[in-house]
Amino acid sequence: MKRRKATELQRLRRRITRLDAHSIDRLYGLEPVWEPGAAAARVAPEQFVAVSCPYCGERLERRVDLTADEPGYVEDCEVCCHPIEFQIERDAGGEFSALQVRRLD
Repeated sequence: MKRRKATELQRLRRRITRLDAHSIDRLYGLEPVWEPGAAAARVAPEQFVAVSCPYCGERLERRVDLTADEPGYVEDCEVCCHPIEFQIERDAGGEFSALQVRRLD
């Protein structure tokens, strides 16, 4: 019995089904994302922290994204609309330890 040659489409299908998540990310230039339930993910993805606005003194509840690589970001105060710089501090294990806020002026 003669074996048929695989068509181009069949070869492509076989190649695609062999790809794992890391290979797909690399193929399309995607950055890794935090996967819930992943064994390596010990750090919580987010945390809510109460801070005071450095301009008006209003107490604000902020969601801190702990999956981001950037240690700092800027958001406006919900009350007075002034820009506030937030600096995330982490301990030696990479877990959240504090959130510093300061004025931009």
